[in-house]
Amino acid sequence: MHKRLFLLLFLGVVWIALGAPMISLADTPDDGSSDGGLWPATVAFVVDEQEAEVMGETQVVQTLEVAIGRGPRAGEIVTLEHGHAHGEDVARYRAGDRVFVSALQGTDGTIRYEIATRDRSFPLLLMAMVFVGMVLLAGGQRGARSLVGLALSFVVIFWFVLPRVAAGQSPVWTALLGCGLAMPVTYYLSHGLNRKTSIALIGSLLGLGLTAAIAVAFVAGARLTGFSDSEAGFIQSLYGGVIDLRGLLLAGMIIGVLGVMDDITVAQAAIVEQLHDANQQLDAWQLYRRAMRVGQDHIASMVNTLMLVYAGAALPLLLLLTDQSLPLTYILSQELISEEIVRMLVTSSGLVAAVPVTTLLAARWMAPRVAARAPDTAQATDG
Repeated sequence: MHKRLFLLLFLGVVWIALGAPMISLADTPDDGSSDGGLWPATVAFVVDEQEAEVMGETQVVQTLEVAIGRGPRAGEIVTLEHGHAHGEDVARYRAGDRVFVSALQGTDGTIRYEIATRDRSFPLLLMAMVFVGMVLLAGGQRGARSLVGLALSFVVIFWFVLPRVAAGQSPVWTALLGCGLAMPVTYYLSHGLNRKTSIALIGSLLGLGLTAAIAVAFVAGARLTGFSDSEAGFIQSLYGGVIDLRGLLLAGMIIGVLGVMDDITVAQAAIVEQLHDANQQLDAWQLYRRAMRVGQDHIASMVNTLMLVYAGAALPLLLLLTDQSLPLTYILSQELISEEIVRMLVTSSGLVAAVPVTTLLAARWMAPRVAARAPDTAQATDG
């Protein structure tokens, strides 16, 4: 039964990958039809470097010769200027640095080149390879299956969720449906086809629904709009205002809770299973109570971990709280900060709710086996 279910779910995800086109998040011209474009390049030579006053601030201005690597101007060396704040060594370019160069055409027909950003694809690829190697070395076959599940999760996100959100469909329902497609495959790949995984999967799906309900209530209560991020205006202009930004905010909260939901629900289901195997005379209520004692420790450590994770991610925003010139309530009321607080509370609340739900499911699932084995045990005792 488990294998058939897993096969159907796996084929469903593959069908999504083959049948749905991948969304193009950025469409940059590279066909030579215009002078405007974005091309990979390499800094060939640093011609000059000096300090200059720009809008009252001291900046380091570099004159660079850059070799364009691809596109209609491949092999061409262009000269450009790049300025950055004084003391920012990370923004200083050296010969051999890989960058992206954009070409802008002025009103007088002249073309001006500038560095758009560093090309970080190669170091990111190396980091990903190190991560994969560590997972395979430490996790073995189970780690390899988890990597396959991770890849399938990205397939669902990029081939199913994002195209539908970009087309104007509800981000919340799309995220819930996408998670419902990805979770079974990733769970069974990572933890095997067994009752423990099935219980954890059902508990996670219920916890996901509770998280969605909590997210809707909290976002509505805080009157969040989804326009706090700098990307909001860009998304509105790029997609013509068809995307619900508040819904996009909710969808992000729902998808973000999945990773930790897997860990907590599988752990609780495994605890109940071990308790049942150790003492098959325990009824559902006894299994639930004993497993929840461990679950409470999970909740305590998980909430602390999540708080620190979000605090580390929002550290620049937390610096604003040290500004004594503004009231604390005013700072907290800024949507950029309120959004992070709500995101943290929604994720934590959803995970806390998933612990008793999964534990109760596992206890009720295991308990009927006690009734089936009780007569045999009684006969053995009488004999």
